[in-house]
Amino acid sequence: MSLVVTGATGHLGRLVVAALLERGVPAAEVVALGRDEARLAELDALGVTTRRVDYADADALSDALAGADRVLLISGSEVGQRLAQHENVIAAARAAGVGLLAYTSIANADTSTMILAAEHRATEEAVVASGLPHTFLRNSWYTENYTGQLATYAEHGTVLGAAGDGRVSAATRADYAEAAAAALLLDQPRRVYELGGAAFSLKELATTVGDVLGKDVTYTDLPADELTRVLVGAGLPEGYAAVLADADLGLGRGDLHVEPTDLEALLGRPATSLADAVRAAAAPRG
Repeated sequence: MSLVVTGATGHLGRLVVAALLERGVPAAEVVALGRDEARLAELDALGVTTRRVDYADADALSDALAGADRVLLISGSEVGQRLAQHENVIAAARAAGVGLLAYTSIANADTSTMILAAEHRATEEAVVASGLPHTFLRNSWYTENYTGQLATYAEHGTVLGAAGDGRVSAATRADYAEAAAAALLLDQPRRVYELGGAAFSLKELATTVGDVLGKDVTYTDLPADELTRVLVGAGLPEGYAAVLADADLGLGRGDLHVEPTDLEALLGRPATSLADAVRAAAAPRG
């Protein structure tokens, strides 16, 4: 069986490749596609087949997917360009006659009103229209979206957001990657998995961060436009800052809340807890 992982040089993709190998898939059956040549070399050292491919290159995608049995389409990172890029992968998968196309979507993609959900929902619709057997891995937020900011939380003593008392079912990239690998290997995966860990509010996030770091950390709730200005002041492009603030509003509405059942079923265990993820991120390196 030939298993193709697109976006394999990104954070999630590399973890999916590793998860497939850990589950006993022969390296010769794994094909990793990506743009970063240095990271492709790292994957090549694992024995998997690697190909430098850009989502925008339809011809290269067709060549890369020829002979594939199952394909994991990891969503692109270029907001506003993702649908066209994803459609290139879908077309190549259809031409190859793949037996399964899995797509990493977003939680509640069919009902979410978040700006970020629009391209995911359109991609799901394109996959369905292709007629290919498929499964949607609707990932909620990455825990790393928060643990990557521990130093900032500690410095300022606060977690900023615009989510109110909303709860987010975040999980680690490693958990999502393991779940994706598991779904790819199932004989008949479900059409939709709503994936996420045990939900928490941003106030609970602040409390957990403070407990782990031994500091007083609180949650400060801001209007979305003010949060956007703060993020721009921190160096983010205004458009991206606005999308992040909008995501917090979606979090507040429940757009990123799912039950942990689907993720636990694919993992065969509970997802990594917020506290464990924060402790791991805060641990000294080296």
